Amino acid sequence: MMNSSAVILLGVIIGIWTTQRIVAFRNAVRGIKNHTGLRVLLDIPGLSIYMPRIPYVTGGKDGRWDAKWGAFERFGAGIFASVSLLPKVRVTFSIADASAIKEILSSRHRFPKPIDQYRLLRIFGDNIVASEGDDWKRYRKICGPSFSERNNKLVWDETVRIVRELVEGVWGVERREVGVEHAMEVAMPLALFTIGSAGFGRRMSWTEEFTPSSKTRLSFKDTLHYVSEGFMTKIIVPRWAVSFHKSFSQVSLAYDELKRYMYEMIEQRRTAVTKEERYDLLSSLLDANDNEVSPNGEPALTDEELLSNIYIFLIAGHETTAHTLCFAWGLLALYQDEQERAYQEIKNAIPDDRNPSYQDIASLKYIEAILNETLRLYPAAPIIPKLSAEDTTLTTTNNAGEKVTVPIPAGSIINLHLYGLHYNPNHWEDPEVFRPSRFLGDWPRDSFVPFSGGVRSCLGRRFAELEFMAATVVILRNYKISVKEDSKFAGETFEERKARVMRCKLGISLTPVRMPLVFTRRN
Repeated sequence: MMNSSAVILLGVIIGIWTTQRIVAFRNAVRGIKNHTGLRVLLDIPGLSIYMPRIPYVTGGKDGRWDAKWGAFERFGAGIFASVSLLPKVRVTFSIADASAIKEILSSRHRFPKPIDQYRLLRIFGDNIVASEGDDWKRYRKICGPSFSERNNKLVWDETVRIVRELVEGVWGVERREVGVEHAMEVAMPLALFTIGSAGFGRRMSWTEEFTPSSKTRLSFKDTLHYVSEGFMTKIIVPRWAVSFHKSFSQVSLAYDELKRYMYEMIEQRRTAVTKEERYDLLSSLLDANDNEVSPNGEPALTDEELLSNIYIFLIAGHETTAHTLCFAWGLLALYQDEQERAYQEIKNAIPDDRNPSYQDIASLKYIEAILNETLRLYPAAPIIPKLSAEDTTLTTTNNAGEKVTVPIPAGSIINLHLYGLHYNPNHWEDPEVFRPSRFLGDWPRDSFVPFSGGVRSCLGRRFAELEFMAATVVILRNYKISVKEDSKFAGETFEERKARVMRCKLGISLTPVRMPLVFTRRN
């Protein structure tokens, strides 16, 4: 039992600590001039969004990505501030104002990337996403040329080939209807095969069976599948625990196999007697690296850095594109008039007697508009984190239309809230409505940043866009997409059906939960 002196000492320590925290909290609020927003007891990055909204305790839904414009509307401005007491005094700004976001994205030194939040992407080492400063510049210089016009054409041609193999071979021209319980059953392997071919130079097939897991080796198709599906397992489950469950060991094996495959391919392409002219990302990355020599005479990037960067291309390009395809097909199934308009554009642009070609892109403006509208409504990464490197200010507009200057202290966390931006009624008319035509003609370009912006914008943007457009063209050319009927939901309204079909959650990226669709062969 503590004596009275110890109890008094403990009380004094707790009192001092509490006083310091309260003073720091008040100073933080004063430092932002009490700008509108949340004042809460608890804010745990990554976890708070899953907690219920308890006034003055947790932010709950107000800080979530799916609050869309609602929280900004409630707080009366395009920027709101959250100040928390525990586990430490923290100031976080959520921003959905187009001009403020443009300023942040164009001021890389004032608003750098919070690299600590990306440490989980360093599974194989440093890379272009999880780096800043000189390291990022070095990675950007080597990785940038890989996304070339020749690779763009390869992406288009390979995607067309892969989807044609699906509709003509797997589904078959005689089969009138194909129903799926979740459209991801189609979108995920499609995106996987495209990144395998255009990213690694390794063609895979719908008819190639997945080989059983073994202790020695997986097929390349199995390896990419388990690596992309098992990202969360890889970062959460420690190495010593992989033997506790079969799925853990399967993912661990796949990551080991990916490393082995990559090093084999690097060695084969470097030592080949006759150099093949290849335009996949890995080959282009090797060519650029071999041509860029460091001061000590070695290639600019080590083999480990090459592996880590090509892994980032896989993780960033595979799942996000599959999700976007899935969301778009769901929207087209719900909005039949928009689907018909897209189909008519395809018919007018591409004669029935030939395949879609890379040269057809200029005639497919509405397909591109569908992509943009899907990304506006369902951006792959709904929040882009930044940091404030110095004391600065940002300007926004309040609900009364007045300009408001917001103090941004050094060290503040800044969340570019893409859901808020993309649903901001000051920038978009009827923001909740799926209306691809808004992207024809003039549209507010600063209010649309699904691939981020500035010098840190996504290198793989065109890769993803072309894959999406090619896949959607071949699917719509051959099939009409509709929502799969279910007697359990016979009496639902359109809005209820839309909410059910388009339900999503936040994983590595914004993820469809279950999208039951039917693909009906066109006459």
